[in-house]
Amino acid sequence: MVKMPPDVKDTLQKQKPVPIATASKDGMPNVVFVGLLKIVDDETLMIADNFFYKTARNLAENPKISILCYNGETKKSFQIKGDVTVSIAGENFEQMRKWVHGVNEKLPAKSCVMVKITEIYNAMWGPAAGKKVA
Repeated sequence: MVKMPPDVKDTLQKQKPVPIATASKDGMPNVVFVGLLKIVDDETLMIADNFFYKTARNLAENPKISILCYNGETKKSFQIKGDVTVSIAGENFEQMRKWVHGVNEKLPAKSCVMVKITEIYNAMWGPAAGKKVA
């Protein structure tokens, strides 16, 4: 797996909400905003599934994700790609539910989406656009 450099972590932490992209097994893309995404460690992200529909179906068919973050102050933007594991029970699921219900106990916290980061790219326009960061 890939470790996020500090500037990627900082940019991702400041992005709210965060756009995430998935695709069906046939390649039909889907992009949604998520409000509850957190950094677990340098290689792992946790996303709370409260209201996923197409996203949940896509991740079941094709457990890959792309996440975009942007910071207007630093003018940095990154695309984070990863492999996904979805759980509806177990330690990660319970940690996600505790986190989500600490934010808003009325949210359903249906499943825990764990992302193992596989690649990071510069997503800012200019000569470095699309270059691999990690």
